[in-house]
Formats: sequence, structure tokens, C-alpha cells
Amino acid sequence: MKSNLENYKNIDRGTQFLFNETNSFKVFHLSNVSDTNELLKHSLSNNYIQLYFCTKNSCKIAFNFEHCVINLFEGNSSLVYFKDEKMDLLFNLSPNAELIAILISIEYFHSLFSIEGNVLFNYNSLKSENPIIEPKETDSSIKLILSQLTSKHSNDSLRPIFVKGKVYELLSYYFSKPTESNPENCPYIVTEETIQKIKKAKQLIIKEMNNPPSLPDLAKEVGLNIKKLKTDFKEYYGVPVFTYLLNYKMELAKTMLQDQQLNVNEIALQLGYSASTHFIVAFKRKFGVTPKQFTKS
Repeated sequence: MKSNLENYKNIDRGTQFLFNETNSFKVFHLSNVSDTNELLKHSLSNNYIQLYFCTKNSCKIAFNFEHCVINLFEGNSSLVYFKDEKMDLLFNLSPNAELIAILISIEYFHSLFSIEGNVLFNYNSLKSENPIIEPKETDSSIKLILSQLTSKHSNDSLRPIFVKGKVYELLSYYFSKPTESNPENCPYIVTEETIQKIKKAKQLIIKEMNNPPSLPDLAKEVGLNIKKLKTDFKEYYGVPVFTYLLNYKMELAKTMLQDQQLNVNEIALQLGYSASTHFIVAFKRKFGVTPKQFTKS
């Protein structure tokens, strides 16, 4: 049974790409915010090691044909490898599903796992003519990295470096042996309980953005000490607590300016600024233009 490719939207030029570098790797984040299944397609013209991580709900990934499919659920991942250089990847995302895909060219993959002539990965399985599909549970270390990959970064110009570094970190965990996952050897360990507390802190500062709680009050509210809140929040979201809040306000301001329903003074008031001049200064520092210049552009 052949695939109905006309039903799949092409993501080649979409905004879903977090990183796309020729001859190294691609990273894209697919998110379905609709109430129906979303069908997306990406065409490959090179040989890739493919890693898929379902971070929410459920996803299906098919290869050339809809019947050649793998099913992933939240917390699952899969390594996939085909000898085919040309291939259509067909994504079927259930409502509210999220998927992160990392596609590494086979040559670049080989260079990553070879140091001074020592091969750190067993390539024998890649020589087989049969496809490789290896499902795997996603551990907490990789879940943290996946969250960081899709979080907003404070400096867009440094975003590619940030993503690249996180992918390297993810690969080191993904391909490490179980004995290498000893907590004493890990530079950063975070529990699911701590992640939930950090997320709660983010929700609180956004909810009370006009009059956010102080760090001591926020730490007390979520059940963390101040040092751990500051350290783990920055590790998880990539920026300190109040930098995150400022970035959130500025992105919200952009949306309001684009809607053109409110003037600058009204937006400043809604975002909790006592004077519109303070808002204008903050906006220009963040984006390099004043709100008025942004609206005109």
C-alpha cells in the first residue's frame, strides 16, 4: 500500500527546525496543537542515523510507506537506521503530541565516535542490509536536555551553538553504557520532582508577572532552597529566573504590538511597567529597536 503523500505537509522550510547544518545533523521539533491528527513530511537525500523522542502524547513515524511505521508514546524513543539515502519521513502526530527528531549524517556520526583512531561505537550493525529499529525508554537526563532544546534561549544569535552543545550532551547520554550512568560521574542530576518544582516556579512568575514574588518567596512557595532554585532553573531553562520573566514579557510585548490593539502606554501598563519609558528601554535593549520602530517594520 503506497502512502498518500499529498496528505502530508512538507516541513523542509518550516519553523520546526531547531538546527539544520549540511553534512552534520538536523534537529526539528514537531508540535501538534490542534484537535486532530497532523500529517507532516520530510524528504531525505542522504544517509542518516535517526533518533526520535516522543515528549508528549503519541506519534507515528513511517518510512516511505505508511505501513512501514514505528509507534512512539510519551517517554519513548527510538534509534532508526536505513541504508537508503533517499527517503520520505512521514509523521503522524496525535492531538497535543510533541516529537523531537535528531538526524545525524552517517559520516558525521562516525567522526563523533572516533577519537585518535579509537572507535567508540560498534559499527558492525550498520553494515547489515536490514534496517535497524531500536526502541528505548527516555531517561530523566535526556528528558531534561530535550526540554532545554525546546525552551526559549536568551540570545537568538547564539541559539545554534546552544542547540549543538545540547545535542552532543544528549548523544553522550544516549550511547553511554549503563555502567557509565553512575550519578557520581554525572555533572548534573535533576529529579522529576525537582523539574516539577522548577516548572511551578516558572508558572508562578508568569502568573504574577506584574508583581512577581521575590526569590526567597518563590523558593519557599515551590519547596526549594534559593541556591537550588537559581541553579536548577538556569540549568533547565537556560537563563536565570528573572531573565526568563523579562524575555517572556518582551515576547508577549511583540505579540501585542503585532496585534495593534493596544498602544505602547497600554502595553507597558499591562506588563507591569510603572512608566512607558522603562518598557521602551527594556524593549530596545532586547530587540535593538523601539516598540514604535518595531510596529512600523
